[in-house]
Amino acid sequence: MTSLADRPNSAVIVIDVQNGVVGNAHQRDAVVASIGRLVDKARGSGVPVLWVQDIGEDRVSGSEAWQIVPELVPGGDEPRIEKLYGDSFEDTDLEAVLTRLGVGRVIVAGAQTDACIRSTLHGAFVRGYDTTLVTDAHTTEDLTQWGAPAPEAVIRHLNLVWQFTSAPGRTAESVTVDEVTFG
Repeated sequence: MTSLADRPNSAVIVIDVQNGVVGNAHQRDAVVASIGRLVDKARGSGVPVLWVQDIGEDRVSGSEAWQIVPELVPGGDEPRIEKLYGDSFEDTDLEAVLTRLGVGRVIVAGAQTDACIRSTLHGAFVRGYDTTLVTDAHTTEDLTQWGAPAPEAVIRHLNLVWQFTSAPGRTAESVTVDEVTFG
């Protein structure tokens, strides 16, 4: 269980599912649909959903590229966190929001697998959170022209290694949307 005292709650963190990030992502539509199911499941269970949005050279706050994809609509009371770095905790108020909500377990979905998803999982884990990677709710773009493995291999690899991540006092797991529990 989490090493964070008095933080029994879970939260879903949806990372960078923005027009300018997932436009060319591997299996974009299927992954966005899975994220939608995860968000609905969380809302139906009263679990907070947090939306992280990357600000980059082509994703200026408020621009079309910065916007969450139209298939996913953040609730008016659901926190939004803007970030400049891969780790969603770095130089943001994510930690303060999770503390306020009593969250000790984060359930992570979004993009990109090999960058912001991986960085945020590690960031959460080293900060003492239990971490769940939703295996069918994250994606990345094809970076093979720069020497990266194919997107499906990148996704499979993180799904594999995250389930074997361990440290004292916290857990890591890789599960599908259907396998996610909030207890």
